[in-house]
Amino acid sequence: MGLRRMFLELVISCVAVILSEMGAAAVEFPIALSPQCLNRCGNVRVPYPFGTTKDCSLNDDFLISCDNSSGSPQPITGANLNVTNISMNGELDILMYIAKQCYESGKPVHERNNPSINYPAFTISNTKNKFFTIGCDSYAYLNAFRNNESFSIGCMSICKSLTNVENGSCTGIGCCQVDIPKGLKNFTLEARSYYNHIRVSEFNPCSFAFVAKEDDMFNFSSSYLKSLQGNETFPMVFDWALGKETCETAPNKPDQYICGGNTLCDVPPEGVDGYRCKCKEGYRGNPYLSDGCQDINECEEDPKPCNITTSTCNNINGSFTCTCRVGYEVDAKIINGSTSCRLKAPANRSKINIIIPLAISIGLIGLFMGGSSIYFGLQRRKLIKLKEKFFQQNGGILLQQKLSNYRASTEVAKIFSAEELEKATNSYDESRILGQGGYGTVYRGVLPDYEVVAIKKSKICDQSQIEQFINEVIVLTQINHRNVVKMLGCCLETEVPLLVYQYITNGTLSSHIHDRNLSSSLSWEKRLKIASETAGALAYLHSSTSVPILHRDVKTANILLDDNYSAKVADFGTSILVPVDQTQLSTLVKGTFGYLDPEYFYSNQLTEKSDVYSFGVVVAELLTGEKALCFDRPEKDRNLAMCFNSAVKEDRLHQILDNQIVNDGNINAINEVADIAKLCLSVKGEDRPTMKEVAMELEGLRIMGKHPWAKANLYAEETENLLGPPTHSFNIDVYNGSSSSTITKVGLESMTNEVMKPLDDGR
Repeated sequence: MGLRRMFLELVISCVAVILSEMGAAAVEFPIALSPQCLNRCGNVRVPYPFGTTKDCSLNDDFLISCDNSSGSPQPITGANLNVTNISMNGELDILMYIAKQCYESGKPVHERNNPSINYPAFTISNTKNKFFTIGCDSYAYLNAFRNNESFSIGCMSICKSLTNVENGSCTGIGCCQVDIPKGLKNFTLEARSYYNHIRVSEFNPCSFAFVAKEDDMFNFSSSYLKSLQGNETFPMVFDWALGKETCETAPNKPDQYICGGNTLCDVPPEGVDGYRCKCKEGYRGNPYLSDGCQDINECEEDPKPCNITTSTCNNINGSFTCTCRVGYEVDAKIINGSTSCRLKAPANRSKINIIIPLAISIGLIGLFMGGSSIYFGLQRRKLIKLKEKFFQQNGGILLQQKLSNYRASTEVAKIFSAEELEKATNSYDESRILGQGGYGTVYRGVLPDYEVVAIKKSKICDQSQIEQFINEVIVLTQINHRNVVKMLGCCLETEVPLLVYQYITNGTLSSHIHDRNLSSSLSWEKRLKIASETAGALAYLHSSTSVPILHRDVKTANILLDDNYSAKVADFGTSILVPVDQTQLSTLVKGTFGYLDPEYFYSNQLTEKSDVYSFGVVVAELLTGEKALCFDRPEKDRNLAMCFNSAVKEDRLHQILDNQIVNDGNINAINEVADIAKLCLSVKGEDRPTMKEVAMELEGLRIMGKHPWAKANLYAEETENLLGPPTHSFNIDVYNGSSSSTITKVGLESMTNEVMKPLDDGR
């Protein structure tokens, strides 16, 4: 009887499997609005709210034309783009045109350039796409709208030859890629060239820009530098949703809400307007049709929800149940919300069934506690070893040896522990972030003695430069200048070293210049003071430290202000120590576009004049209130340095000055500061003054602003007769870019203390 019963159950199970597979294969849910509407165009399914006619689509935004002109049906969007896939999960795959700018003998060739798409109902998917720029003399923009405001992102790709171009790498050498921000609509692509591809025309005659799916569809190859000239499109993805209402308000408007029966309102990704629909659990189909979501028979699905040997599956609306077969009873445990069955146990085994599980449970608990103790002990030991490894790897032993030479001085770098800084920043909580940049993140920390500090957590660490890094820590710790942010120490127990700096209370100069509420309080006197103090600090770093220091990233975001609006030069993450017997260094180009010395950019030769150029941009920002690089300005004025130099040269400086700082009493001083900035922004480094010369000029102007009588009496014959000539004098050569020089003589006896103070400040 037992064998016969098992055979019958096996036959029943096999028949059930065959029937379920036949039933599952036959089920096909409708996706179009009605049987008269096409549900497919070529190889692409067209589900409602999309349709191939106005009667079959929700509205014109979802109208898909089925074009037969090529001989095979091809779906086309309202923006005249080929469609490759439509997903009811809210994605639309299309083929987007490539922006091209090609040249022959330095002259542009007419190609498809600046392709645009005006499709306000759909949003560029920021999770599925990237913005790419291809070329060796190329830069490109993606101009779009975000929150109803114009918005741009850019990317630059440079290479002098194919030597450094790597297949599969898209880091700015031949190929550049940028993440797509959330919520971009209605975009235009621009591809441009710096030198019309004259220098690279043999292997790269064109600049290319496009938005493409971030998958195996695009993998950069050096051959693309030429072959993309024959490509017209690349696959990209749009996010789509319905209307402007949200899931909180849409269901309250039944005349507009189109989610059908047995559905839920689904929230689209951040940045995508409107709402989506999805079928409830246990239902399947098109949720945008009134009866589109239909109950599925889970009993026919694979894998089977019930154990066909011990139980029978029963389908119910939206779910299923499992009923135990004869000879089986309900098990205590539940699997996927359904009953599990087991063989019925004899009555006399009930006590054994209690004792055995209890004994096993006690044994497992003891084993778990013992194993946990061993595991956490090993993890603690592993963590200690890892910290020791990082400490040695980051030069900790070398730093300790060098610090032993400075025991007589109180100004030495303190070595912090990883736990100390983690506690100071509340485990690097996001609320403690002061700022983020390309090289790392800065956190606000509070030490156990309640001292507030700024802790910089870098993104990368070059192990080949550890000795130089340790030397920089030692030197920067020794800097004691009132206009340089003080380095307090570092932590070397983490994978990337952490640097601890003095905390400055009033934020960055950039925020004070470009924030309308803050800029009104930044008077001309304060701006001149900030410029003079910054110049003095840079001159000190160049000329008065034991080892000259080049900052390499001078910009308004790296100049902090305290409560008295005193400037504090900060962020030495890209700084470099210059051997005293060298005047220039060959390095990889680092810095910030808009502030970057063009001579350094093209030659890779870093000199102190590179900092002078960046400082010139800072002064131009102080005078105009404009950003160093702004894509909202006309193309010829996007670079502030070029715009500023042109305005000074063409005697139209007053057109670009910040109106908040100009008055009859200071226009002469403003003009003089503008002339200094113009000299600093000279294209050739040899035409620029030194930071020491700039600092003395600015401090002289500041003194004359404080004491107007100083300017009037400085050259007055009567004053000279009364006081006699100054006992000492010195010459300052300020180059104006022409063949002649303007030489100013200034008496040292009355000015030395104030002029030289920012250069020799040892307080």
